Amino acid sequence: MHPDRPRTMPPILELRQLAKRYGGVEALRGVDLSIESGQVLAICGENGAGKSTLIKVVSGAHARSAGSMCLHGREVSWNSPHDALAHGVTTIYQDLALAPRLSVWQNIFIGSEIRRRILPGCHVLDKPAMRAGARDYLQRLHQRITDVDRAVEGFSGGQRQAIAIARALRWEARLVIMDEPTAALGVAETAEVLALIHHLKAQGVAVLLISHSMEDVVRVADRVVILKAGRVAAQGPAADLSATSLAQAVMTGIWPSGPH
Repeated sequence: MHPDRPRTMPPILELRQLAKRYGGVEALRGVDLSIESGQVLAICGENGAGKSTLIKVVSGAHARSAGSMCLHGREVSWNSPHDALAHGVTTIYQDLALAPRLSVWQNIFIGSEIRRRILPGCHVLDKPAMRAGARDYLQRLHQRITDVDRAVEGFSGGQRQAIAIARALRWEARLVIMDEPTAALGVAETAEVLALIHHLKAQGVAVLLISHSMEDVVRVADRVVILKAGRVAAQGPAADLSATSLAQAVMTGIWPSGPH
């Protein structure tokens, strides 16, 4: 390669002919897609299209049956969501998997607590460091949650999403999968969650967004992939779409042409 020529960075995630079978049922059939750093890729499709299966395979919950999955240009294979998390891939499901009675900082650092040594072979939790770290992660998301000792159950749906995302940042996630993040949220909370996605994008984090809300998709996504019967039926830039044209494409599996 010429020394003055810029290197082309590989996608954060690339799927090639990904397939998943459950007995005689083909849930995914030859799926190809990729997502770049700082990109929001929306996966849309009707119920049964394969969205949930795709999440489970990429997140490490289920093993693929065929095809390849590459992270930063290298093929990967993991046996559990913990393996995926160790590679910088985390999934935020609708229930957020937060412990409602624990504090904000405890939720952000759960499973990755900071400890300090007080005697040889004796360590204790460094609560001041975790409180400060929690505030820092939340500030990176432009959140004004200052009382990190408050129980998570006392916060709004949008704020809880922020806490779940802050936990992903604690794990140094480079790819965040968000499953229906605005489901059952009001208008104000939905706007807050979409702003969080923009903040992740601005920090170079890739977001794989699964959503039934066509309005949300066209507001935050860079690209859209439409699944139908386990296959990629259509894909293209979100800038070409309106909520109405995207809904039509999800139903037909045909990418819209002409003005939208």
